[in-house]
Amino acid sequence: MSLQDELIIEQIQIGPMQNFAYLVGCKRTREVAVVDPAWDIDGLLNFINERDYQLTAALVTHYHPDHCGGSFGNNSVTGVAELLATNPVKIYTHKLEAEGVKKVTGVSDSDLKKVESGDKLKIGDIEIEFLHTPGHTPGSQCFKVKNTLVSGDTLFIDGCGRVDLPGSNSEDMYHSIQKLAALPDDTLLLPGHNYSQVPQATMEETKRINTYLRINDLATWKMMMGG
Repeated sequence: MSLQDELIIEQIQIGPMQNFAYLVGCKRTREVAVVDPAWDIDGLLNFINERDYQLTAALVTHYHPDHCGGSFGNNSVTGVAELLATNPVKIYTHKLEAEGVKKVTGVSDSDLKKVESGDKLKIGDIEIEFLHTPGHTPGSQCFKVKNTLVSGDTLFIDGCGRVDLPGSNSEDMYHSIQKLAALPDDTLLLPGHNYSQVPQATMEETKRINTYLRINDLATWKMMMGG
């Protein structure tokens, strides 16, 4: 059996902003990591328990509260803090995103495992590679598992993350999109929100419908993004 056959991937739509949380793990050991746990932590933990999975890590693509918990506007979102209160695990965040995660969620340094691009995490027999993809936030990251990419708010099936928010950077996003566009065409893209007509697509399919992936010069990109 190939490692791809051994891979657990569960895509779970959650919350009023059409977020996707994910479980990534190993069928042999039943160990899983949860990606971007927010909105309904009890529901996510029930999902994990019903399938007899063992939660061993929490992975955060970026610090916005709809992906990791916290407050924004009139919303108070449960997230990693509530997860750790019930099921203590390390939270894996890019080193440039750690302060943001702490600020919005209230977790402490000791709860975090700060990673860099290219670092890897083993969940049972499955290896997850961290890819730094700044632009939406300074420490945004994606998770690559074999030919699957969990992309958070860096890349959607027919768009990309906003670059008009505090900490966003249009030029950084251009280079991050270029990095993801170079992935093999059979890579399965799993985005951070259900903003498209389909919840997932291969990179080959995504390139056909996503204009951002077809821009290969910075000047055109800046013009498209409004400077």
